[in-house]
Order: sequence, then C-alpha cells, then structure tokens
Amino acid sequence: MSTLSTTSAAAVLEGLDHARGWMEDFYRNLHQHPELSHQEAQTATSVSEHLQRAGYEVTTGVGGTGVIGVLRNGDGPTVLLRADMDALPVQEETGLGYASSATVVDAQGATVPVMHACGHDVHVTALIGTAALMAGARDQWNGTLVVLFQPAEEVGDGARGMVADGLMALVGTVDVALAQHVLPLPAGVVGTRSGAVLSAADSMRITVHGRGAHGSMPQAGVDPVVLASMIVVRLQTVISREVAPTEPAVLTVGSIQAGTKSNVIGDHAVLQLNVRTYNQQTRTAVLDAIRRVVTAECDASGSPVPPQFEMFDRFPPTTNDPATTTKVRGAFTDYFGDRLIELPLQSASEDFSDITAALEVPYTYWGLGGIDPDTYHTAQAAGRIAQDIPVNHSPFFAPVIQPTLDTGTQALVVAALAYLGTTPK
Repeated sequence: MSTLSTTSAAAVLEGLDHARGWMEDFYRNLHQHPELSHQEAQTATSVSEHLQRAGYEVTTGVGGTGVIGVLRNGDGPTVLLRADMDALPVQEETGLGYASSATVVDAQGATVPVMHACGHDVHVTALIGTAALMAGARDQWNGTLVVLFQPAEEVGDGARGMVADGLMALVGTVDVALAQHVLPLPAGVVGTRSGAVLSAADSMRITVHGRGAHGSMPQAGVDPVVLASMIVVRLQTVISREVAPTEPAVLTVGSIQAGTKSNVIGDHAVLQLNVRTYNQQTRTAVLDAIRRVVTAECDASGSPVPPQFEMFDRFPPTTNDPATTTKVRGAFTDYFGDRLIELPLQSASEDFSDITAALEVPYTYWGLGGIDPDTYHTAQAAGRIAQDIPVNHSPFFAPVIQPTLDTGTQALVVAALAYLGTTPK
C-alpha cells in the first residue's frame, strides 16, 4: 500500500467514529428482520435509501431485489465492492436481545423460521458503512466506486440473476472486484489467500428405477433400495481412487428416499448428493464419474429404465487472482499488521465469481473473523474449536458486533483505496 493510499485510508476511516453508532443500530435491525433468498425487499429498500442519501446513483430491482450504487469521483479506476443480503431458513438459538423471531412462507409454500445464520447482515452493514465513509471523504480518492448488494447467494442463483438482468450495462467497465465473508475466526482478524479459496459446489438429484414386487418374492422385482445402496458404496471410490490425493474434493450422498412399506419392493429410489471441488478439471471428472457409476450400477441391476440426473444449487469455484490478492494483501499488511493471516482453504461455496466472470474482471475474496477473541482462544487452548465455536449456518452463529463491523468496514475501505487512493484532490 502506497504512502498516499495509507494516508487516504486513515482520512476516510476517521469518519468511522461518527458512523459506528448508526451502523450498529442498522446491523441489529437487519439481524432482527432477516429475509430469505429472493425475498430481500425490506433489506433492499433500506440499502437504497442509505445510498441515495450518500449521493450514489442507485438502481434497484436488479435480478429481483439486487441494488447497485455508483459514485463517480473524477478520473481513475472503477472498483466494485459486493455484499450478499439473504438469510437462511434457520430457527435462531443465540439468545441475543436482537435475535430473529421471524417466520415467512418459502418458495415451496411452507412456513419456515428465518435467521441471518451466515453473517450476510455483517456484509451488508460493512458495505453500507463503507459507502457512506467513501462518499464523505471524496477529496481522498479518485475514480468510480460501485457497491453491489446481491440477493439469493444462499441458493446460488442471485449473481446469475443480476447478470441476466443487465448488470454489465449498469456498471460498465470495472477494473477490480472485491468481496469478503465473516467466518468462525477471532473478530478483528482478516485472512487472505491467493488462488483457490472456496470450492465449487454441485448438487445432483438422481432417480434410479427398479421393478416393484412383493417383499416375499424378490425374484419378480428389481430392488431400487439395493441398487441405491450399491451406488452409494461405489461412489465412495470416486474420490479415493479417481482423484489425486493432493487434490481436495468431497462427495457426500445426503439423502436416499425409496419405498413405502417393509414388505413392498418399490419401483424407484431418489438419491441427492453434493460435490465440492476446487478446479474445473476435477469438477468435470467427478461429475462424469458419478454418471458413469450410476449408469453402470443400473445396468448391472437390470434396471428397466435409465437413470435420470438433475443438477441444482450449483456454485462456481472462487479462485483469487494472484496479482489482485498480492496488492490487497499489501494494503492489509500495512493497515492490520499482525491481525492479517493466511486464510485456510475453505470448503464452503459462493456465487460471487459468477459476477466477476460476466464482467471479465480480476478479483480477490477474503475472510473476516466474527467470534469473540477470548471465547475463540479459550476453545483453541482446550482443543475444542469444533465443539465450542458455532460455524456459519448454525442456529448459534452470532458474530460479535465489535470489532467485527469495524474490521469489515476497514477492510473494504483499505482494499478499495489500494486502487482508488491516489493523489488527493
């Protein structure tokens, strides 16, 4: 980070002392009023109102409920900062005074609880704060700042929806894109990683067919339960025997549904599985192997109908551009010092790179700690991090408000100014 950029970041972040109070109020309100994927109407309204007051050109309804704010501030690069807005169908168990008790009707017509169990409320609040601070200190930077609030990250199609709804025309040419995610790490810590950082995720629904019969006369049927069982066992060899030991990959069969009664052989079984990989070559190889194994097992069992394969909930890999990561890491090193860590490879997935691929722009994506440092270090000393530290999607996941919000806002400002923080006007 250059001396000018360091000076600009310090000047912009002077406004954080004033913004901290309303940002914390915004966060508590958002946490208490979460919205499911594709239902983020209230969140989007609140975001757009804040951006308009700060002087941004605002476009709403992008890809459903997405919001884009653009702040032009003279000649210079264009930097895109992104936050995701949606919550999860989880019953909150944190016991917080501002815990969510919300319930909504989901896309399938069921009434479900809703919670910001993945920290998207942190992301939105930090980006709203960043947008306000950058607007209030325009004499410290040059260029164009694009702030993008994305719906439906949790179901993997929110980014694609914004792209399909004209994202490229709305934001124009972008020079770099940046994003972050709160994780079960000590609050105040920021973690970067070059190259692969988040996995691709592919969910597959497979229907295999048998022939129904009485349980006492199995010779008259083709048992789909046995067929599905053989498939599950054989699929375990895809990772252990077809993927190099040095290449991370996960294949999980999470659901099998078949039959209705103990003495009835049914006529079909439905398996649902999930695959996590980190590059396109391995991703293609594993998905092809699944189809090959399932088809072969159906043939071996004498299945009367070929299997059906349905892909859903698909996420691209997140692979940080090395040059961009190096530049942002340098800025973080100057600002955060020993609070900057090397982010471990993550097995979770994201759709942020669907946006960057459409814009053909380099990007980096970093992690942000959200756990009370004393709680985390106590668990670490006892060797009980897995048991005592709630992770994303847990009903107990509750980032501490501070220093999480401050750190998330600082990280976005510092990263943006690594590009925009040129000679002040």
